[in-house]
Amino acid sequence: MSRRSTSNDPVLAVRALRTQQAGGINIYAFFVPGADLLRIAEISRVHRDSDGALHGFQRKEIRNHVQAIVEFLDQGSVLFPNAIILAISPRAVFTQSRGSKPDGDVKASDAGTLRIPIPKDGTKAAWIVDGQQRSIALAQVKDKGFPVPVVAFVSEDLSTHREQFILVNKARPLPPRLINELLPEVEADLPRDLAPRRIPSEIVNLLNTASDSPFRNLIRRLSDENPEAVIIDTALIKVVRNSINSPLGALAPYKASSSREADCLSMYRVLTAFWGATREVFPDAWGRSPMESRLMHSAGIEAMGYLMDRIMSRALGANDLRRHAMDALLRIAPYCCWTRGRWPDIDRDWNDIQNLGRDIRLLSEQLARLDHVHSFAKVA
Repeated sequence: MSRRSTSNDPVLAVRALRTQQAGGINIYAFFVPGADLLRIAEISRVHRDSDGALHGFQRKEIRNHVQAIVEFLDQGSVLFPNAIILAISPRAVFTQSRGSKPDGDVKASDAGTLRIPIPKDGTKAAWIVDGQQRSIALAQVKDKGFPVPVVAFVSEDLSTHREQFILVNKARPLPPRLINELLPEVEADLPRDLAPRRIPSEIVNLLNTASDSPFRNLIRRLSDENPEAVIIDTALIKVVRNSINSPLGALAPYKASSSREADCLSMYRVLTAFWGATREVFPDAWGRSPMESRLMHSAGIEAMGYLMDRIMSRALGANDLRRHAMDALLRIAPYCCWTRGRWPDIDRDWNDIQNLGRDIRLLSEQLARLDHVHSFAKVA
């Protein structure tokens, strides 16, 4: 891996802090323009040679992820303090700054200048351990001078690089429920994969707290240990997100467009009208634990979400949205089996329905058939 640099090799000089861990291994912390990362650092992709020997450790480039980062950074004034972790060759030379240290110095590091060689033959003096996708994206952004924090440990040993790669990436990601709950509190522009999740989470938060909401205090959120809460938040968030994103969704007319912002108040009105009607039509199944009522179960919530899209999409021009929803639900209520009985057509006991894609699809189709048959029967 190593190659002796020559005096003619250009260098990238950065102000840095140096400390030591693991019995004397130097670690540096510094900032570089994001576009310079791939000038000084290799991406050592995992592969096997013709003899079957394993080389490298990095996964392949994830283009969608890279593009999402580029789009986020190109928005303009954004905060992106995530440090890139490098393994760096001893060829990088640190020169400690002269002068006295400030009063109160904790003596955890030394300040100085780190000179990283950039050999003319293309060999590089560092290897990316964590931050491959970010480094690729930073090379593509408009602002080539965007400053990025870097932490680099001195090592040319591939096994050490792999060890650190595994340790950094084995950590469990944040639970989706925690991310969903935090999103409404974040005012900054979000990456493409997170932005669409903000409005559904905001609306579900409102459904859980507003005095006129049928879901008031019934939604289980990670931050709230309310024993009365019986509906898991992810199920309702999925209902709202699906309805917004589906062309036929009841909430789709109120989503953001190039000429207007999302109309969250109208979304809330549709949701409270339908689910308020649901509470009135199925009072014995409302507010009970999912073990006692599949209406409160994630499968029931999601299936009813699809039914909401069917029913409320027909409410165009209706003066009373809740009355419209109640009329439709009352027609199918005698055939629903939320707390006892057996569902017709799908031949399933009420408590056989589980939070599985297959079961949710079966129940959604069952409710759609009931709505179709009895809505058209009324028209006829």
